[in-house]
Amino acid sequence: MNSKLLKSYISILLFSAVVLLIHWLLDYFYEIITYYSLGSIYAFHILSALVVAGIVFWVQSNSKDHTGFAFMGTSLLKMLAAILFLLPGMLSEDKPNFSNILNFFIPYFLYLIFEAVQVIKLINAQEPTKTE
Repeated sequence: MNSKLLKSYISILLFSAVVLLIHWLLDYFYEIITYYSLGSIYAFHILSALVVAGIVFWVQSNSKDHTGFAFMGTSLLKMLAAILFLLPGMLSEDKPNFSNILNFFIPYFLYLIFEAVQVIKLINAQEPTKTE
């Protein structure tokens, strides 16, 4: 496994631990009743972040010029997966309230920002193409 990819995976897991701990503490102290469990929410976010990182690093190793496009494409797929994740709740009789939707989307956007920063660092670390 590429050392950059391994470092990326470790940073995703550390970021996840911090965000999950903060989320769990807020949930514990404010006693928010959630439609989706924190475990399922974070399993979705962690798995999707690891998949996005893996695909982006694979594309970067094969075609450096398309790294940004790979991130945009995987982000679109992640959005579609988020809709599929939330769809059962939206179609059920007892729909999740606004706080439950925020319970999912605040971490979603935190992960999106984190992934974007990682990809920007990866793109900026690439050697510039030589023009003669």
